Amino acid sequence: MTRSADGGTGPDTEFWSGLTGEERSALCAAGRVRRWDRREIVFHEGSAPDFVLVVLTGRVKVSSHTEDGTEALLAVRGPGALLGELGVVDERPRSATVQTLEDMTGLVLGLEQFTGYLEEYPRTALILLRMVVGRLRDADRKRVEFGSMGAARRVAARLVELADRFGNQSAEGLRVALPVSQDELASWTGVSRAAVNKAMGVLRSHGWVTTGRLNITVHDMAALRRYAREGGA
Repeated sequence: MTRSADGGTGPDTEFWSGLTGEERSALCAAGRVRRWDRREIVFHEGSAPDFVLVVLTGRVKVSSHTEDGTEALLAVRGPGALLGELGVVDERPRSATVQTLEDMTGLVLGLEQFTGYLEEYPRTALILLRMVVGRLRDADRKRVEFGSMGAARRVAARLVELADRFGNQSAEGLRVALPVSQDELASWTGVSRAAVNKAMGVLRSHGWVTTGRLNITVHDMAALRRYAREGGA
């Protein structure tokens, strides 16, 4: 697993992390830097795919909507993440909505520019393929979790993911400062907000985490990871 510009890990960072210095320079030369404000929509589900971007600073949420209009949080992406790549592959409408969680800057490339870049640097197409496969594996793992794990373990698994990717070491533990609401965390884990509240209470009672306004500190990462995988106290 590769490490992103913000110190996190995950399949969303593998494209940027896998590039050589020359390939990164060429990518930057082919695109332009753009800024988005906090809670601004980057692109809408169902819209035409007209650009891809690499997140430079800030974080975004990737979500989809059910037929009744309920938002389902699919992922949180940070610096180094490539977004909008599926439109390059299948030329179909966007499969999800991307919205910033905080002020964000990104490197934007039109589809022709990005396709031309892949043709000029064919090794990067394999990196793109590996990244897409990594995301598919991650989605499959989450589907298994939804069918086999209780709410507390699923919440613990998402906290482990957030701490792995976005945690900053402090004297108290790994601190994750992330503007994700409990409603968003509930949709990400596929449970109700009440179930998230109960799960967080369980995790706090063991001393594994403490919570504040839009931040979580993980005090015992090994125990939290073990609980997410195996259950028990």
